Amino acid sequence: MDYSTYPRNDVLCIDMRSFYASVEAVKLGLDPMKDQLAVVGDTNRTGSIVLAASPELKKKHGVSNVSRFFELPDDPGIHIVNAHMADYLAVSLEITKLINQYVPKEAIHQYSVDEVWVTVNGLQKLFGDRWQVAKLIKQDILKNMGITCSIGIGDNKFLAKVVMDLHAKKAGIAECKYEDVKEKLWPFPVQDIWGIGRRMQNNLNRMGIVNLGQLANFSLEHLKKRFGIMGEQLYRHAWGVDLSPVLGNFTKLEQKGFGHGISLLRDYSKEEVAACILDLSEEACRRARTANKAGRTIHLGISYSKVTGGGFNRSRSITFPTNITMEVYGICMQLFAKFHDGFSDIRHVYVTLDNLYENAETQLDLFDDKPKKKDIGYVMDSIRDKYGSTAILRATSYTEAGITIGRSKKIGGHNA
Repeated sequence: MDYSTYPRNDVLCIDMRSFYASVEAVKLGLDPMKDQLAVVGDTNRTGSIVLAASPELKKKHGVSNVSRFFELPDDPGIHIVNAHMADYLAVSLEITKLINQYVPKEAIHQYSVDEVWVTVNGLQKLFGDRWQVAKLIKQDILKNMGITCSIGIGDNKFLAKVVMDLHAKKAGIAECKYEDVKEKLWPFPVQDIWGIGRRMQNNLNRMGIVNLGQLANFSLEHLKKRFGIMGEQLYRHAWGVDLSPVLGNFTKLEQKGFGHGISLLRDYSKEEVAACILDLSEEACRRARTANKAGRTIHLGISYSKVTGGGFNRSRSITFPTNITMEVYGICMQLFAKFHDGFSDIRHVYVTLDNLYENAETQLDLFDDKPKKKDIGYVMDSIRDKYGSTAILRATSYTEAGITIGRSKKIGGHNA
């Protein structure tokens, strides 16, 4: 591979070690790296998932982020705390502000609440080479936040991310240039490489491709024929090539649709799920109205309980775009009545409004006062904006099957 034609940048991929657990440990005056701590989604539910485990808890008991609360070992040295998502978002924002002291905003690409790419081109005269910048940022985060981070350094985002996953989590800081790919990346199994999931792993394994080196030396034409453009990307990644931008506005600018979904805390009967669908329709339409958009296509996604399994995902397009809650809800209930099997309980519901248009004048209807219905939605939105998301609710939201009140106390599905 001739790398001379590909751009070289100074990119850092910074990952906060066991971020949620580290934040909680600092709050309690504990050592995030030495004390045992588990962050649980909801300690009132024995089946609640462990969202984060401190490195010591992982090392001593093998607890992972897919463990359940009831699976935690009976060890008095383990600190168990509820998740506080607002705190994690606040700390993440402060870390981003700290990084912003080194580079401009357009050089920061927030990948998740605990992981970020930073392009540090041209900082030699101010802070030194990219290794020095990485060390300074790592020291600053530890000093100011009490949180240990791992940093991957690469010539592009892919190399920075992969070397962070494979090497920096043990070494603290690790680097991978184009010339290092064969030595540092090729020996690893394909499933260890960022961007290759279980399904792709199985496909590659069936082709005799087990590690990244075998992928890099496989026929590009064969990969393109088998996987299309994804095959070409896999091949280029195997050689460490990534052409994604390292500077710019990484915020999503165009909204394709407005959706809201929920994994229910218990199985809902077909009679109860109507209240849930109404609350989700309300939220999807509220977001559309806020963006001054309306949609022509309504999607309803339903997953049945674990006992029966299965479900359906269906949509219907209407003649005129809408952001009126009861119209969207009505379509969803029609879809539910048509495609529900008649007996299965429900565990997951999703409502989406897409195929968006600008919110133009409402099409008049002699038999339906649509302008009034639309005005009611905007009035309810303004009340919620001023007094809070639960200031005014539909009556069904107060029933046991309603979900809005419970969701208002959470961020990302977990306790705020």
